[in-house]
Amino acid sequence: MTALTLHRPATERPFTDPFTAAGNVRQCYERLLQGPDDADRQAVAQAFLQSCLDKAAALPQEMPDDPMALQAWVEQHSAGVARQYGDYLERRKHGGAREFFTSKAHALYFLQAVAPTKLVDGAWLYGVLKHWHDHRFEGLLCTYLEELGDGVPAQNHVVIYRKLLAEHGLADAPDIDDERYLQGAVQLALGYAGDEYLPEVIGYNLGYEQLPLHLLISAYELSELHIDPYYFTLHVTIDNASTGHAHKAVQSLLQLMPMEADRDAFWRRVTLGYRLNDLGQGSRAIIESFDLYREVLDMLERKRPFGQHMHSDYCKFEGKTVNQWLAAPGQLEGFLDALQGKGWIRRHEDPQNSRFWTLIEGAGAAMFGVFSPYEKQLLHDWIAGDWLSEGTRAAPRRTHGAASELPAPAEDPDVQSLRQALHGQTPDQQMQTLMPWLSPRCHSHPAGLLATRRFIELKSVLR
Repeated sequence: MTALTLHRPATERPFTDPFTAAGNVRQCYERLLQGPDDADRQAVAQAFLQSCLDKAAALPQEMPDDPMALQAWVEQHSAGVARQYGDYLERRKHGGAREFFTSKAHALYFLQAVAPTKLVDGAWLYGVLKHWHDHRFEGLLCTYLEELGDGVPAQNHVVIYRKLLAEHGLADAPDIDDERYLQGAVQLALGYAGDEYLPEVIGYNLGYEQLPLHLLISAYELSELHIDPYYFTLHVTIDNASTGHAHKAVQSLLQLMPMEADRDAFWRRVTLGYRLNDLGQGSRAIIESFDLYREVLDMLERKRPFGQHMHSDYCKFEGKTVNQWLAAPGQLEGFLDALQGKGWIRRHEDPQNSRFWTLIEGAGAAMFGVFSPYEKQLLHDWIAGDWLSEGTRAAPRRTHGAASELPAPAEDPDVQSLRQALHGQTPDQQMQTLMPWLSPRCHSHPAGLLATRRFIELKSVLR
């Protein structure tokens, strides 16, 4: 067996880049995701990753000291989550309220906030593709290809999440807090710096593929709110500790750990990679940060400049026309109070009783199309307030399953270009041509899905 050569992280190579500075995580994320695959991107990935590892080193260590104890540790974790979820179901069975999402707007806020991570799902394993011929990487490679849905659109995690966002008017969401790009940027950096950070990739994979309690509760409550939970239930099944990604994560570590040299150093780096999962805001913190009234005000403030000259002067509220209320920032809280005082908004009642709601919802509404589905949901849930009973009046419309098949048109120019590039190549040459199409930027597009399917076919033949 050929020894696995690990490069030292490039900490000695000075690299200063504005995208790795505090407050620029989103720029780093976008550069890693959309930028050209060149040495500059590799340097950005390494510099960003090293800065994250420095922060992760200060976090507490949760993993066992002995790698051989990992499988039992994973199974104990899974059993603990199952018990906690059972307790949750008992509370709900006996009349307990939802514990994550107070309303559909709250749930959509969460889906939007975690989108930067979900839209690069699996990215931390992109670098293992080049090791497709080495059986020790089989577990990691299998996990990555399953994140890509094995090239089937209805199973590709990014395709599923994009469709979920689009169904609820979240595809063109407003700016998301910079910190919420952190985990996605970590995943991209690991994917592009995998050769030098393989132990950290293995450790991160160990942490990310453990089944979390919040995934189970999120799926349950999204379903109650008539939001398709398929993206979340899919992860519940494939991340299981028996045969799923959590099990494969342990087996991959044991396969790739050095037999003798630097074994302890390798393990220390694995545990550090595991702790990268704890950087940034977690799902629980994001859920708890939701403030419906603040979200309504922020949403209206973003729209205010576009509507400040679009209204007639026929109606006045507290002595001001609508245009005057919208003329300057900071007046919208008073405007909403004025609408309530005038009876145009009737809080804690069916929104249909509010004249303001009938202006924005329904065919023939005077402001039809002004607000996106998510923006309308915010207004609906804020107006409804206490009128919303748990799980019964939360969703004006129902979604259609996220798992439906998506067509891959043969006339797609990237598909045509890929097929032309593959024509006449040997199988080994085809593998080299295909791999860039399996990158985080490309794999969810028609040519990437085709490339994934062809990669899997060739892998089975060439081994």
